Amino acid sequence: MKKGMSKIVAGPDEAVKDIFDGAILTMGGFGLCGIPENSIAALVRKGVKNLTCVSNNAGVDGFGIGLMLEKKQVKKMISSYVGENKLFEQLVISGELELEFAPQGTLAERLRAGGAGIPGFYTPTGVGTLIAEGKEEREFDGRKYILEKGIIGDFGIVKAWKGDAMGNLVFRKTSRNFNPLCAMAGKITIVEVEELVTVGALKPDEIHLPGVYVHRIFQGEKFEKRIERKVLHAGGAK
Repeated sequence: MKKGMSKIVAGPDEAVKDIFDGAILTMGGFGLCGIPENSIAALVRKGVKNLTCVSNNAGVDGFGIGLMLEKKQVKKMISSYVGENKLFEQLVISGELELEFAPQGTLAERLRAGGAGIPGFYTPTGVGTLIAEGKEEREFDGRKYILEKGIIGDFGIVKAWKGDAMGNLVFRKTSRNFNPLCAMAGKITIVEVEELVTVGALKPDEIHLPGVYVHRIFQGEKFEKRIERKVLHAGGAK
């Protein structure tokens, strides 16, 4: 590897050091799976405010983006789901937090489009609902569609399983979720990994996201990997 190509930074605090008040963050994760826990903790320590967070959901109370909501660091969420986070719900109802709902598939495509340099696209999802309010509507082949805009974040903040110094990433099972899309959509993308490997250790065919989308990478110190709903059979395993 040529000198200067390494994207490794010392840790989460260095990785998020230039995230500014009012920034737009595209943040990976789905429920409690694939959450960039170390980066979120660093953002809480930094105390940055008035953030717009683009994320499928906001974790749960006391975990994930929920920690940032507790500190009133987020002014707006662009999300698909409120669900398990009571504080998220309370802040929206009280008017303290702005919420832009996006159907899950639409949110994924808005991120993908932003990362691909596509300013917008038409979709039938949401036609005739509150989602369509204020959006351009057109008809194609007798079916109505609404215009959705691509999303570009000032910073993408994601979590991967393995990564190398050039930013090539491998995600593990369902923890891939929104992470590659959020990485693509960030102008500056920050990645925390469970395992930082040497360049060449990852086979080309197993790389899920090439390093061209990644600007900073570090190995996380620990990951809670919470289980959202743990269910055990009363009679034990059979």
